[in-house]
Amino acid sequence: MPVPPPPPGPAEPVRGRRGLTEFIELPYRLHGGDPHFVPPLRDDSRRLLDRRHNPFFRYGEAALFTVRRGKRVAGRIAAVHNPRHNATHAARDGFFGQFACADDPAVARELLDAAARWLRGRGLTTMLGPVNFTTNDECGVLVDGFDAPPSVMMPYNPAYYPALLESCGMTKAKDLWAWDTEGKVPPERLLRIARRAEHRHRLTVRPLDPARFDADLDRVKLVFDRAWHGNWGFTPMTDAEFAAAKHRLRKVMDPGLVQLAEVDGEPVAVALVLPDFNQAVAAARGRLTRFGLPIGQVRLSMAARRIDRVRGVLFGVVPDLRRHGVEAALLARAHEAIVSGGYRGGMELGWTLEDNQAINRYLTVLGCTRAKAYRIYGREL
Repeated sequence: MPVPPPPPGPAEPVRGRRGLTEFIELPYRLHGGDPHFVPPLRDDSRRLLDRRHNPFFRYGEAALFTVRRGKRVAGRIAAVHNPRHNATHAARDGFFGQFACADDPAVARELLDAAARWLRGRGLTTMLGPVNFTTNDECGVLVDGFDAPPSVMMPYNPAYYPALLESCGMTKAKDLWAWDTEGKVPPERLLRIARRAEHRHRLTVRPLDPARFDADLDRVKLVFDRAWHGNWGFTPMTDAEFAAAKHRLRKVMDPGLVQLAEVDGEPVAVALVLPDFNQAVAAARGRLTRFGLPIGQVRLSMAARRIDRVRGVLFGVVPDLRRHGVEAALLARAHEAIVSGGYRGGMELGWTLEDNQAINRYLTVLGCTRAKAYRIYGREL
């Protein structure tokens, strides 16, 4: 008779350098054979978890846990307390994130119960996730669209994750949708609306100025905070978080793809489009250096020359100018920039909230198709 596997051990806090390395390495070991898994750079994963470098830890806290089957780690999780989210939304929400698990309900249950206990001990009443560590970071479990790799700054997981979480009592809180433009040319009607909006509102739409990179990104943040204010789950970034985001964006951004709309010099809308750098990151296989040599860096640099897709990360208009044609002007200029930049592989847009009917209807009318869905799960504590 086959020997049954040992029962999972209890969830244990991550301690020491070895424990952190095991935590970081788990997704590579679990999902490395999946053709759509894009191994994140290990240095980036370590930096995200480093309390000295991640600005989230200046106001929030998190605890990392792992569960073993025998001697090997079979699952990991982070319990996350974000007081800025709760202050913004008058809530008592806790979060879980950094979730990676074998297809093993017993292990998943240990992980989620450990996170729930930690959050309950801080007086929180709901657990939402996965969120890594804020909704301005990667969040959600992929529940539809497993036939393609993730775009830059989007998560990925195997198809068994939704059932695994649901077996542990997690239920849907909100779905996030990603859209595919399929390389469509904007219809002539959209272009007419764009030209009319530019004339009527004295609207100018321009690309990011590389010589004023920081100042222009500060203008992006002004629009971001106004346009997303009041959205489900949105919490503005702190200055330190935005400074860190600038640093990350500088590495992957093509300034010509970012469009700023202004009226009398004031920013009123933004289209933040990025080259899909995941097409290059996949070639590095999780490491920039091997045996002291920049093997991964060379692979990444060579693959970056072949990037042909983009991701529309942010498309936002300040509230008082919505439905005045500004959206059309942004999309038209963004399309021009994508074509002139030589990106022929199409664009993924998103995410959008499933119940944001205005933007979802607009994208549908433009001929975009919903390509992926990511789910935030919830559970009462």
